[in-house]
Amino acid sequence: MAHGFLETLASPAIEAARAANGSADLWRDAKGARRFDRFTEAEAGFLAERDSFYMASVAENGWPYVQHRGGPPGFLRLLDDRTLGFADFSGNRQYLSLGNITADDRVALILMDYAARRRLKILARAQSRDCAGDPDLGARLAVPGYKARVERAILLRLEAFDWNCPQHITPRFTAEQVAAAVAPLHARIAALERENAALRPHARG
Repeated sequence: MAHGFLETLASPAIEAARAANGSADLWRDAKGARRFDRFTEAEAGFLAERDSFYMASVAENGWPYVQHRGGPPGFLRLLDDRTLGFADFSGNRQYLSLGNITADDRVALILMDYAARRRLKILARAQSRDCAGDPDLGARLAVPGYKARVERAILLRLEAFDWNCPQHITPRFTAEQVAAAVAPLHARIAALERENAALRPHARG
């Protein structure tokens, strides 16, 4: 049976916290709503635009660890409606996430679209795969032209996901988004400068 995002995370301590803060009935009534256990076209489009995400895992000693993952837009690939994958690029060689998922494959992802104030949360089970031993998978996750060494592939099998409300998300914009927004202004300034240059000789006369 598929479970929703909140049901997957449910625990006695969480239920107690909700009861203490007056929201137990609110989330109890939400059970049985849409099961976010299959990605749709909406999530596919969102994922294709993302150039980073945050992934949390838990060490064997109980400490959580959150790692930032980045790459060209769309490097986190939707392989089917319940599976994500990405090329694991060489980094600082601490291998914290890699070690954690070897002992406990459960991970949580947060993907942000700051400009549109959207946030997607994903619960999944992670698996490390050798690209050399699975060339077809390596080809599907390849990022042509990106100058980073791929050490392995990481597959993420979806458990549940949820969309957050935009409250408290401060809009932020990439350099490319800012450049696109101000491009008309630069074009207008250039046109005015050309017009000014053409009129200057007449003003002197």
